[in-house]
Amino acid sequence: MDQPQKTPAERTAPDKHPAGLYVLFTTEMWERFAYYGMRALLVYYMTKSLFLPDNAPHIFGYEAVKGGLEWIFGPLSTQALSSQIYGFYTGFVYLAPIFGGTIADRWLGQRRAVVVGGAIMALAEFMLMKQSLFFPALLMMIVGNGFFKPNISTQVGNLYPAGDHRRDRAFSIFYVGINVGATLSPLIAGTLGENYAPYGRWGFCSAGVGMLLGLAIYLWGQRHLAPDNVMRRAASAEPAKVEPLTRDEWKKIGALVALCLLNIPFWSVYEQQGNTLALWVDSNTNRMILGWEMPATWYQSFNAIMIVLFTPVVLAFWRWQDKRGREPSSLAKMATGCILLGLSFLVLIPQARAVAAGAKATLLSITACTAIFTLGELYLSPVGLSLVTKLAPPRMVSMMMGMWFLSSFFGNYLCGYLGTYWEKMSHESFFLMLMGLACGAGLCMFALLRTLKRAIGHGRPAAVDV
Repeated sequence: MDQPQKTPAERTAPDKHPAGLYVLFTTEMWERFAYYGMRALLVYYMTKSLFLPDNAPHIFGYEAVKGGLEWIFGPLSTQALSSQIYGFYTGFVYLAPIFGGTIADRWLGQRRAVVVGGAIMALAEFMLMKQSLFFPALLMMIVGNGFFKPNISTQVGNLYPAGDHRRDRAFSIFYVGINVGATLSPLIAGTLGENYAPYGRWGFCSAGVGMLLGLAIYLWGQRHLAPDNVMRRAASAEPAKVEPLTRDEWKKIGALVALCLLNIPFWSVYEQQGNTLALWVDSNTNRMILGWEMPATWYQSFNAIMIVLFTPVVLAFWRWQDKRGREPSSLAKMATGCILLGLSFLVLIPQARAVAAGAKATLLSITACTAIFTLGELYLSPVGLSLVTKLAPPRMVSMMMGMWFLSSFFGNYLCGYLGTYWEKMSHESFFLMLMGLACGAGLCMFALLRTLKRAIGHGRPAAVDV
């Protein structure tokens, strides 16, 4: 009988991570460079160039999209229309992975799905260089991300055997890769798009080049990756069987669904950094530094830079807590992340009063706000990704990863809907609303902590993991 194939992590020294982690890290870094480079420009591109009266009539599908949204929501200003489109686009980017994950689990395999998704996204970025193709390009970005996003993340989990405590740390390292890309993209793509005419074109071009680099690295590093689901089935001597889900598996899936619902307010508030907070920085913040005005798109790098800087500190803090037997469970970390996100807006509320009185907000205030909600993100997002790979039944892990991103779909759409109130409410009231949503989600998580732990399973290992 053939011996079970070892995972890359089992072939690596216990205190090290397999080389495949760094292949996935770099691939994801360039994909996020492409995505966040485009996102850094998106709201500015729509409000400052694309939807101006001279340009809008030439955009394929513009009248249909605008008419449909106004039929539902009533007349929309350029800012409100842009916010709605931003919310729908970023929302559907996170809805598509449930379909891409299901296709990969059943037919395509995780490796092929990543290649297909990356190629489609690269093409979409180049399509954005032509204004008339704006809406078809957004659709292509959504489809490509649906194939790419869930299947790159699940391959990180594939590198490690069940119960390997390096997995949580691996996802935090992987998350740094996401944010190195997100750091570079506004500085490069944002600067090119903002400062070189026509507005946006060369920023989108650089994002497409970044995606092609990521694909090249992924194809080069195939030998370092673990076999994906389709490869394992092909290598198995046993015929594939569709096993019904057990009672314990249904409980774990139910707990993940509950967490997805509780994550929706988190993402609706967090994603404001690409929407209303981008407008706040552009119009209401003093960006002068020693006589030089910082480009507004550079704000989109703040969160990503802080993730790269804060991740080692947060991991060291968790290790310190673990040695003393006081490291919070994954669920408690996620609840803490929501509370931190909400509290970050306490910094902006007095600044909103100053702006209402005719002053400008300080750059330090938006920096402090971003620092606090970045800590909140580190407590929630990578921990949630790791939790999915631990709890999802192996035969449907990519689909469950896609379902996890479903909370981002609803959260991102809600982000866009909330953004339509930016011009209707005082900024102080708007920030208070965001704080209430995020803190409310965190308090609900804490209230349901014991119930969710019982659903997931609460043995000794589970006490640490969940």
